[in-house]
Formats: sequence, structure tokens, C-alpha cells
Amino acid sequence: MIDLCVIGAGPAGLMAAETAAARGLSVMVVDAKPSFGRKFLMAGKSGLNLTKDESLKDFIDAFGDADWLKPILKAFDNQAVMQWVKDLDQEIFTGSSGRVFPKVMKASPLLRVWLARLTDMDVEFQRGWRWAGWRDESLVFDTTDGAQIVDCHATVLALGGASWARLGSDGLWADLLADRGVAMAPFKPANMGFVVGWSKFMTPHFGAPIKATRFTAGNFSALGECVISERGIEGSAIYAASRYMRDGCPLVLDLIPDHSVSDLNARISKLSAKASRATVIRKGLKLDGAKAALMNEFGREADRGELASLAKSLPILHAGPRPMDEAISTAGGVSAAALDDRLMLTDIPSVFCAGEMLDWEAPTGGYLISGCLATGKWAGDAVADFIVSPWGQGVK
Repeated sequence: MIDLCVIGAGPAGLMAAETAAARGLSVMVVDAKPSFGRKFLMAGKSGLNLTKDESLKDFIDAFGDADWLKPILKAFDNQAVMQWVKDLDQEIFTGSSGRVFPKVMKASPLLRVWLARLTDMDVEFQRGWRWAGWRDESLVFDTTDGAQIVDCHATVLALGGASWARLGSDGLWADLLADRGVAMAPFKPANMGFVVGWSKFMTPHFGAPIKATRFTAGNFSALGECVISERGIEGSAIYAASRYMRDGCPLVLDLIPDHSVSDLNARISKLSAKASRATVIRKGLKLDGAKAALMNEFGREADRGELASLAKSLPILHAGPRPMDEAISTAGGVSAAALDDRLMLTDIPSVFCAGEMLDWEAPTGGYLISGCLATGKWAGDAVADFIVSPWGQGVK
């Protein structure tokens, strides 16, 4: 009998293990893959964005209206994440946008040091064990050596969402919990690109960035950039607007945010009345390349008098999100209604949840990893309280 079995060795699971072990619990970490932190390592390939260095209010506001998440984020906020990384002897730096990265811009050195620290804390690891549910009150795992049984006082599930299945986040655990009566919210893609059926005229612009643009969708409006791809549109601004676009809000671009419609019309009026549409866009609006192509793609019926307004409010027609498995993250999963305020499942006492498998979402920019670390820390502390206090009925 061990104190805690953590299922899932991503940031949330490892943080739960570290927190519980630091409070004197015996801990086993189990993962279905032959190595740990695969999605974490993939995120690090393009620069591991750990958190965002900004005010606590702005940091928490980025997580939307998930009120139940706010005390968890306050207990292990962006400043705490940065200090935790420093305590692992990893140098960090803050970019011009406030995004925080390890100096080496990779996840592997941090993960290697983290796992070494957990080993020093006597955390036990099992790789290649896929969780298959319960047998009576024991955990059952499918392995190459047959079924393995684990008995423990408490469990932390940190099984990830339902995207990037090849890295371990396949969402297949949802049925195991639903069968036990746990309330689940349907999975939805988050931080994803959108499908656009481009005309042949857009082909030369695949891979081109759209910069210095205001993106608006529903209640979201911000300056940013995106990328035109063969499959549609993607990039940081699209990911930030994706929850609104996914839920049906139209996407509108202001291609010239520093100028008003009247300013643009004044520039256009100086051109010859015989100036071609292409000339008006290039010389009057001063748009070329990919931005000019977007004007033609989504406003080819607009006449000269409408071009200035169109440039300030260009509707981008799309065919919905890319497939969920391509999404950077997912919304949905274990509903907040299924949990108490310590992240324990009310229908399965002694089982706690953390990370992306919970029903929350946040944009890219360091928030996703921060949220996973914060919920993992919260769950790890909750397990320790549960086991060593009267709340856990003296299980230890």
C-alpha cells in the first residue's frame, strides 16, 4: 500500500507528485508511454513558454470565467512558476511580450533535472502502464507483462486532454470516469487553427504572416498576427480568438489599425478616378502581399468606395476548426461540478484530478503550462491534507 499513485507524467502529474512527496508521502508516478512528459517536450521544440510575466489580475483574467480555478491560480501564480523553475537551477528570461522561457529554449533540460529531483525524493516511476480503471478499490494497469494492480490511499489523475493522441493525450480515460458517474463536459478543440477553402490566387501566400492587425471575434479584440497556411489560418492571434470563433462568433480583421476609415478615404481620394482596384489597395491603402491578397479573397465584390471600410473590417470566412487532435489543447473533460474545492471527485472519494483533463481553457502564451502546474500543486497539497488529517478519516 502506497500513499499516492499519480497517473499521468506531464507537468500537472509531476507537480502533484513533487508536492505530495515533499510533504512526506510515498508516491508512485505511472504513465502509459515509455517516457515521461512527451507533450511537454513537444511544446519545448518551439521554445518552452513557461508562464507570462504580468500582473496577477491580467494573468488570471486570461483563464476566462472559470471562477473555481482562480484560488488555485492565486496559490501558485506566474511568479511562483518562475521561482520554481529557478529552484531547479534553470535560467529563465522574459521576452518583449512578457512570455517567460528557459534560457536554453528547450524542455528537456528542465524535465531531466525535475525527474532527478523526484528520484531523490524517493518517488517511484512506472512507464508503459496504461490505466484500465479499477478492480474493487485497486487501480488496474495494462502492461506488456499483463495486468498490474496498485493499492494506494489516494490517486491523482493527470491524464491530459484529447489532442495529440500520439503523445499520450487521447481522452480515452473519459469513459472510465463517466462509467463511475463523474460529470463530464464534451471535449472541444482549443488553441487551434481554422479551415479556409482558399482560391488558387492565395497559393503564393501560403506561409505568409499577417502582422500588425487587430483581430476581433465576439468579446475578443486584440492586436496580433497570424499565418496563412495551405489548410487555413493559424497562429497566436487565431489561437487567442479560437474559443469565440469555435462558438460561432465571426472573425473580423482590421488590417490597418493605426488609421481611421476617413484617413484612408482621404488617401484614396488623391488617386486618379481611373486608378485600378489593385492600385487603390496598393497606393491608397498601402497594402501589399498577403494583406492585399486577403482583401481580394474576401472582398472582391467591393467597389472603390467600400475598400477603406473593408480594410478596417474584413470578414474572414472559414469552415470551422481543424480536427481536435491537431489542437494545441482542449476544453471539456471533468466538469467543475464533479469536483469539490480540493479537486477531489465527489463520486469517487480519494481520487483527485489535475491538469488539462479538467474543464478549463486558456490561450497560448505560458498560461497552459502554468494552469497545469497550479492544479497539480493544488491536488498534491489536497492529497497530503486528505491522508494526514481527519478529513481523510485517518487513512495514514
